[in-house]
Amino acid sequence: MKIKLLIDGGDMKPGPAIAQQLGPLGINIGKVISEVNAATKEFKGMKVPVLLDINEKTKEFSVQTSSPPTSELIKKELGLEKGSNNHKEMKVGNASIEDVIKIAKIKSPNMLEKNLKNAVKTVLGTCASIGIFVEDKEPNELIEDVVTGKFDKEINEGKTITSTEKRKSLNEYFNNIKSAQEAKIEAAKKAAEEAEAKKEETAKEGAKPDAGKTVAVEGKKEAKKEAPKKAEGKKPEAKK
Repeated sequence: MKIKLLIDGGDMKPGPAIAQQLGPLGINIGKVISEVNAATKEFKGMKVPVLLDINEKTKEFSVQTSSPPTSELIKKELGLEKGSNNHKEMKVGNASIEDVIKIAKIKSPNMLEKNLKNAVKTVLGTCASIGIFVEDKEPNELIEDVVTGKFDKEINEGKTITSTEKRKSLNEYFNNIKSAQEAKIEAAKKAAEEAEAKKEETAKEGAKPDAGKTVAVEGKKEAKKEAPKKAEGKKPEAKK
């Protein structure tokens, strides 16, 4: 029997979901957790796919791990908690080509790509989907650069280390992008607040009574009061 799990690397814990799957089989859950954590400790802080292959008769099992999803590896490499929910408008990081090659090498055994160059292009596609710049560019632009051979030297040498100077430059570029994004968000927020305030002010003005109508109504009331007085002032004519 095979059971697929997605666990936190090196930090699998007992819980209802695990108990429901393993409990009825009579498997030692504590032992499973211990072996899974040992097998995934290098991916601590990331979600890791795990396959438990269980012999229902002997209660023996084996643990097979796959590398974490590409997006998890990218976030881990850049120290990010999450990707962008709006990757076209909001960027959350700036990776180097070396970062991409490193992740491609980790993922390539689980990919259908024939070579590292194709795996790099696949990783770049994931960078685009979660709002990550690569080498100060949109990842789709980098894919074209990879196709034309601009990064053949780095890919062929399997470079995975980003120099301190380059990392500093990448971070400075992204910090400028981040500041512009925050300014744009703040401006949009301010505009929304002003629009709401204007809407409320208009609503209040609409609720006030019309001064002209008030004067007209008062005039009618006065006219009604005068009419009886004029009638009272007329004396009946004496009969002849």
